[in-house]
Amino acid sequence: MKVEQNGENVQQIKERVAQACRVLGVFDITPSIFGHASARIPGTDRILIRARGHEESGVRYTSDLDVIEIDLDGRRIGGADDGYSAPLEVHIHTQLYRRRPDVFGVVHAHPSAAVLMTICDRPLLPIYGSYDPFGLALALNGIPTFDRSILIREPNLGSQLATAMEGSQVCLMRGHGITTVANSVEEAALLAIQLNTLAEMNYRASAIGNVRSISSEDQEVFRQFEIESGNKQRQPIAGLPSRRIASMWRYYARYANGDLA
Repeated sequence: MKVEQNGENVQQIKERVAQACRVLGVFDITPSIFGHASARIPGTDRILIRARGHEESGVRYTSDLDVIEIDLDGRRIGGADDGYSAPLEVHIHTQLYRRRPDVFGVVHAHPSAAVLMTICDRPLLPIYGSYDPFGLALALNGIPTFDRSILIREPNLGSQLATAMEGSQVCLMRGHGITTVANSVEEAALLAIQLNTLAEMNYRASAIGNVRSISSEDQEVFRQFEIESGNKQRQPIAGLPSRRIASMWRYYARYANGDLA
């Protein structure tokens, strides 16, 4: 499938990565300094990623100054002596970008509900429909689990995660967190939110009891449902959200910015 280039400059992409991190923090998808988002610079093997450093204030307060450029080996490009470096788990990002040329955004986060469900070996069932068709689609497509709980500090571990995640946009990581991939960093962040909502609803339903998936008939209806209907672009643009994703993202971005206007 042909993908158009988006013509953005590096600074613009840095700002979008930073905004995705702020949204993930504000919506409690990941706490404190734990977690990171990244974007591939279209047409290159370079990545812009939330860095770690002594000046950082946590994911919720990420600015473009906290986003650095690295290569597919995780090495910083044009690094200044500013105390920033790639996160320890940079190989989550680099190995996924190596394996999947269609991916332009990656998110790794530690949402509590999703982690709790992995600890208890509870599947994320398709328990709702029109409440959130995007989240339902994750359950219907199947959600793989990476069965190790260690830090992904080595390239081979990142490769193992990429293998476990192959064919899916989302992955649960047992006792650790989640990873999501998409055509844009905004969509990867939305997937993280939707995945945790699915986990949270499953958790609450389990606590109440008598959990039921939606009917097979309704599941089939949603399998055929075109989520992008009415908003679909003629062809995807590398690194940019679709019209539907962009309209959804606008809400989260404005909320995270405290914009009441």
